Amino acid sequence: MSKTVAFHTLGCRLNMSETGQIAQGFVDRGYKVVSFGETADVTFLNTCTVTDGADSSCRNLIRKSYKTSPEGKVVVAGCYAQMEAENIKRMQGVDLILGTNEKYKVFEYLDEDEDIQVKIDKSTEFWGAATTEADSHTRAFLKIQDGCNYICSFCIIPFARGRSRTITVANAKIEAEKLVQNGFKEIVLTGVNIGEYESTSGERLVDLVKAIADVDGLKRLRLSSVEPNTITRELLETLKETGIYQDHFHIPMQSGCDETLKSMRRKYDVDFYKKTIAMVREYFPNTSIGADIIIGYPGETDQQFMQTFNLLRELPITHFHVFPYSKRKNTTAAKMDNHIQGSLKKERVRTIISLGEEKLIEASKQSVGSITEVLFEREKDGFYHGHTSNYLKVRVKSDQNLKNEIRTVRVAEYTGTYLVGEL
Repeated sequence: MSKTVAFHTLGCRLNMSETGQIAQGFVDRGYKVVSFGETADVTFLNTCTVTDGADSSCRNLIRKSYKTSPEGKVVVAGCYAQMEAENIKRMQGVDLILGTNEKYKVFEYLDEDEDIQVKIDKSTEFWGAATTEADSHTRAFLKIQDGCNYICSFCIIPFARGRSRTITVANAKIEAEKLVQNGFKEIVLTGVNIGEYESTSGERLVDLVKAIADVDGLKRLRLSSVEPNTITRELLETLKETGIYQDHFHIPMQSGCDETLKSMRRKYDVDFYKKTIAMVREYFPNTSIGADIIIGYPGETDQQFMQTFNLLRELPITHFHVFPYSKRKNTTAAKMDNHIQGSLKKERVRTIISLGEEKLIEASKQSVGSITEVLFEREKDGFYHGHTSNYLKVRVKSDQNLKNEIRTVRVAEYTGTYLVGEL
């Protein structure tokens, strides 16, 4: 009887691509992948440490994993493991703690008999990763970059993942070809800071995009988060010329206040950000735009908060990713004075989330009556769920198996939660 393994991934799309690669390694070694929450011989947690909330979620998942599979091995890997190995080591049931690079070597350590193994490496090696059939996603994530050379005042990721490093254009194309051969129709290029690709690799991001888009059989292409200061006209022209780039960008904003952006050590101001959004819309007039927003940064005044609120209201941003500011160990912002009271921070976060919900609802309503293509990702209760080009959720009733199919859909109505389409 084959051994079983369960996975849970916290955090970004980059983590998802890495979990996919590791999951395939388990399958290749004869393991059967089971759903997280089922009894398993190995439970692999790929963790995040971007906020206090992420840290708390990691600890809860460790406890749940041990409770579910007390006889199995619990592996805690990734960014939280890299930064908080000693704290994790004190938790009941943990067998193996692997940092951001060591997690790829999990098979070297699984059979060792030490009570708790801690493997934290500061390697500068680039470990490639991509979604695989083993993790059952429909949209494929292909890792092209890791780490970050920016030192934003609030961010712990450069400490957790190290300096920027990249895949080569040639290897990225090989990985993309494998993904398409395995049936994936859409690829999302991911990394911590993919706009730094050229300065890190010496090769051009536009050449990588062209190489991926040229893969026979690839139908849809997306980029994950792209820093506004790394978006150029040449990149936008290249994405447009592929003919398969989808109408969605994720462009971190973080704050709508110049003073706060300067304190955060961001590489742009509000005016630059507004011009970047306008430039993106020149090339992709129907695009939706997502943004990360940090609320409650140290010293944030009511006026500065309202500057962020008003900028978000003004700009065509519909997909809000709102984070309450969290103190992260060893970061500059953690040492600042005037940290915002928790209750005020929560109130401001709710206000921004509410604005985001209003804007997404409005964008969804405006799409009713349109004709669009949808990649269907999963089925539930006779409905197939997927996303439009501009990343709006759609569901369609169908007796056909639509999973991993791209179909032309007429958007018939908006229910308040998702769009309902007709084939």
